[in-house]
Amino acid sequence: MEDSFAINRANWDERAPAHAASPDYAVDRFLAEPDFISDVVRFDLPLLGDVAGLDGVHLQCHIGTDTLSLARLGARMTGLDFSPASVAEARRLAAATGQETEFVEAEVYDAPRVLGRERFDFVFTGIGALCWLPKIRRWAEVVAELLRPGGWLFIREGHPMLWALDERAANGPAADPTGQLVVEFPYFETEEPVVWTEGGTYVETDVVFEQTVSHSWNHGLGEIVSALFNVGMQVTTFVEHDSVPWEALPGLMERTDKNEWRLADRPARLPHSYTLRATKP
Repeated sequence: MEDSFAINRANWDERAPAHAASPDYAVDRFLAEPDFISDVVRFDLPLLGDVAGLDGVHLQCHIGTDTLSLARLGARMTGLDFSPASVAEARRLAAATGQETEFVEAEVYDAPRVLGRERFDFVFTGIGALCWLPKIRRWAEVVAELLRPGGWLFIREGHPMLWALDERAANGPAADPTGQLVVEFPYFETEEPVVWTEGGTYVETDVVFEQTVSHSWNHGLGEIVSALFNVGMQVTTFVEHDSVPWEALPGLMERTDKNEWRLADRPARLPHSYTLRATKP
């Protein structure tokens, strides 16, 4: 397991500067517009509610654009990520914008020990985070340990059905012209990771990467919800969406009016992402 974390950390360390420089993360707009917030957080607003005056922690915050967005909505935010390069970019962005936001380098499973137990009013976890964690039950324990009584979790994630599809089948040499979706990878959590070898990344960049291997795990919806139930959390909101913030299936998707992506052909076939909110009694 430590090898998987080390492999993934090297992968994210190399990509963090490229992501900060990419127009897709809109760092220039954060610098130029004091009230600018990320498209991800903007999408979340109807279900997120008012966070002004609350203590929040963003787990797996990457370069901190969503963390900073929540801070601009009035929350006192802490961001946590295991990639030192990502944390460095996040701190650089916070300093450049004059935003008092704390960023901490640590693995998610160590968060209660590093940050303190029952310290936060809400935990925020964004798109593309859970797939880097091998054990969803331990993640749920971390969430419950971080929250004060009455605190809540907010997560919007890629749907596990989406993660189970083979994106390479969408536009590769064997692509099906009928637009059929190929279920290739595990839907449920497995002991061993899925090993990927990919030279690119999910944002626009000309950088050529040397760290091309990553390890990931899927977690079924039942596993996620059950993990939260098992640590005493009460699910209060669950909504599935027909879009995601990136072109998850290249060649098969189109942009929406909310600057997201969904299947161009019969998008109702696929749950693309979901929002879940749960409260600690």
